[in-house]
Order: sequence, then structure tokens, then C-alpha cells
Amino acid sequence: MERCTKAFDEKKVKRQWFVVDVAGVPLGRAASRVASILRGKHKPEFTYHCDDGDFVIVVNAEKAKLTGAKAQREVFRWHSGYLGSLREKTLGKMLEEKPEYLFWRAVRGMLPKGPLGRKMLRKLKVYRGAEHPHQAQKPKVLHIDQRFILEEATGGAEG
Repeated sequence: MERCTKAFDEKKVKRQWFVVDVAGVPLGRAASRVASILRGKHKPEFTYHCDDGDFVIVVNAEKAKLTGAKAQREVFRWHSGYLGSLREKTLGKMLEEKPEYLFWRAVRGMLPKGPLGRKMLRKLKVYRGAEHPHQAQKPKVLHIDQRFILEEATGGAEG
């Protein structure tokens, strides 16, 4: 019997691929579930200072739901640095034009800041529509309302 704790080895992590359909699911709820999987919090060997999360493919990003009046009330603002070039768009307009970026940005805000968070964010793949180019990885279907990941749930984007 060993009396010392083994150090976590990031190279030995077995990463899985999950596909998540966010059609009709509130944007924030889906983003928080995806961020949790990217961090690896669903695994018993979760280590907060290491990247032991899984890959997540998000499909139907344009069909994510916004609750309340957020579509008209929330505003994105950015500035190019030139005089008078403050741009702004509502959340609803952003969901129509760039749903992939909107979902990516929501997940980015829920991950650690710095190099570790950027490494985790590279495992997120967001697509408009139900098709994705990652069929070769044989992703498991994951439902947002599902609390635990079931081993028998396999397949593509359908589910």
C-alpha cells in the first residue's frame, strides 16, 4: 500500500467526444453544462489545475433559446479604436448573425482565464445546423438535462 498521492499526469487522460444539441435549450444553461464538461468536472479524477476535460461538439447553435427580454435588452459593444466607431448589436441580432460566436463567448466566460482556459476552449467545436465534420471520432450524444453521462449513449448528431 502506497502512502503518497500520485501526481496527475495530463498525458494519460482518456478524452471522449460528446455531441450536444442545443435546439430549444436556454443558452446559458447549455453553456454552463458544456463548460463543466470541457473542464472535466464530470470525472472522478478532476484536478482543477490541469486540463482533463473532454471534447464537445455543439450543433444547432442558431436554435438556442433566449429567455425573458434578453434578446432586445442585452447589448454587445465593441470599439475599433477610431473616433466614432463604437459598434453595438443586441443579443437577438447576434444570435441570428453569429450563433457560433455567441455560444463560444458564453462558454469562454465560464472557463478559467489564462493559458489553461484557452487550452480547454480549443476542445469546443460549435456549428450552425445539425451537421458536423467530426463523425470519425464517434461522439456520444449528451442531453443538456442529463445529469450523468451514460456509457451506452452513442451515435452522431441525431438523438
